[in-house]
Amino acid sequence: MQAPRRKFHDELDALESEIVTEADLAGNALSRACDALARRDDRLAGEVIAGDDLIDERYIDVERRVLDLLATQTPVASDLRLVSAILHINLHLERIGDMAVNIAKMAIATRTLPTNETVLGQLQEMAEVAGSMLRTALAAFVRRDLALATALPEMDDPVDRLNRGMYREVVGLAGDPKMLEWGIHMNIVSRQLERVADHAVDIGEQVAFLLTGEFKEFTDASHPVS
Repeated sequence: MQAPRRKFHDELDALESEIVTEADLAGNALSRACDALARRDDRLAGEVIAGDDLIDERYIDVERRVLDLLATQTPVASDLRLVSAILHINLHLERIGDMAVNIAKMAIATRTLPTNETVLGQLQEMAEVAGSMLRTALAAFVRRDLALATALPEMDDPVDRLNRGMYREVVGLAGDPKMLEWGIHMNIVSRQLERVADHAVDIGEQVAFLLTGEFKEFTDASHPVS
């Protein structure tokens, strides 16, 4: 292999490693934000918010290095798909970090309000599934595993179901104004967790594109399945 191509593939390998590290940071931030919410831990929530700077720095670094590769190399089709996948996955991970921050901010904003164990339990279930989906999506990328990638929409079903049901749970808190205020914030948390799961599915789509050369959405909101 010629030296420029060897350098190119070495940089691709390094970028993959950066993506895995960024995914670990984002997943850890999500888990800690949800712990802060459940435990009413302002210090932990503050750490999640402050720690987002590191995720953002890695996101910008990967973005810059990908653009440098495209400017200095001429990737063949398979390499170009990998570059594209890295670019898109990088963005999804940065967004997941932002959602962890949003949840941490909700933890701080609601720390003096009464809570509801049923709602908290459902949010915890959503967080566990969303975290598992993120790990599955990255495992599919690292292993180049199409079966893992295509399993993600089914994993997403309980998250969607719980998110749809959250509104009813919150309405049921209307008898207590303070509890209702807390519930409205928790509805926002539910939506953030639902979006994390969606980002994991999107990462799976990028893995499928990388492996097959064909981009296809796993689910299509404009053509719902009856």
